[in-house]
Amino acid sequence: MTDTPRSDPAKDAAAQAAVKLVKPGMKLGLGTGSTANVFVHRLAERMQEDPFELRCAATSKATAELAQSLGLRVESLDELGWLDLTIDGADEVDPDLNLIKGGGGAHLREKIVARASDRMVVIADPGKVVEQLGRFHLPVEVIPFGWRSTEAQIRRGLDDLGLTERPITLRKREDRVFMTDEGNLILDLALEAIPNAYELAAIFADIPGVVEHGLFLNICHLAIIGREDGTSAELVTEENL
Repeated sequence: MTDTPRSDPAKDAAAQAAVKLVKPGMKLGLGTGSTANVFVHRLAERMQEDPFELRCAATSKATAELAQSLGLRVESLDELGWLDLTIDGADEVDPDLNLIKGGGGAHLREKIVARASDRMVVIADPGKVVEQLGRFHLPVEVIPFGWRSTEAQIRRGLDDLGLTERPITLRKREDRVFMTDEGNLILDLALEAIPNAYELAAIFADIPGVVEHGLFLNICHLAIIGREDGTSAELVTEENL
């Protein structure tokens, strides 16, 4: 097993708290991103110390490769059918447990896996907790065909919400256009603040070229926020219990 990656104490605290939620016999969704990677390492350590039956579905190729390299059993979501629990990170978490995800470009698979679970738990550091979503760029996954037309329709939708002249950037990595695991593009929207996330999600749903967006609304059941002192706190709402 490779060593657990160095991370700040807050991420590690959240990951270790989440590992305690995993029970023998579970079907578990594994998230994508830096905090989710720490969780995968901590989970693998627990499994090495006290092996038990656990079947996992990964939200990205990168997470699947990591989990398998650490000895975890990874299967496709179709093989597992339905999951007991998904544990994933987030780029933003608001007081109602609505999220922005997709900084790693895996939000399509992440949302599919989360929706196919009895519960979704988010792990994050305190910097991800916000009063209003939108400070983090909102990723929108679009198909390559006609993507500029799709971008134009997104701009019109933003205008309707009073979010005019907000920058939209085609995501690149190392000067190359970023492609998702599904072969799609990502447009990153710099919105600053989202006045009504549900209205924005409805606008995206009406644009044919949009595959998925990074707004996770009424999906998360619990957020575990790690602290720099190595402890963790929980954010939970009655609606999501």
